[in-house]
Amino acid sequence: MNTLDRQALLQGGAVCLVFAIPFAVAAQWVPFLVILAAAGFVVGSGVAAWVQRTGFPLLHGMVCAGATYLAAQAVFVVVKLFRGGDVNWFGVFFNFTVALFAGVIGGGLGSSLQKRGFVPSTQRSR
Repeated sequence: MNTLDRQALLQGGAVCLVFAIPFAVAAQWVPFLVILAAAGFVVGSGVAAWVQRTGFPLLHGMVCAGATYLAAQAVFVVVKLFRGGDVNWFGVFFNFTVALFAGVIGGGLGSSLQKRGFVPSTQRSR
């Protein structure tokens, strides 16, 4: 049995990329925007947890937030190193833990939606 629903992770990851990553980038200049970036990870991971069909919403929330953060951060690190800049590795790992925590919250919210009977439109019977 496959534990991860790839389609759910892609949907949640797309939401994370749209809502979290722009704020994460802007937080370099306006630090309080990191709160909005974390909220974006909560929403995206919540989507992944809500639409998954394997019965592991918390896992989907954490994998979605963590993988999306790592993918985007890898691009940022490569660009920064290519330009000759320094990478704050402590900041990278600290923000990774924030993204994972946001994934747990989003996973819990997605799980709660499922338990309360809220079903995504793609899963409704017609």
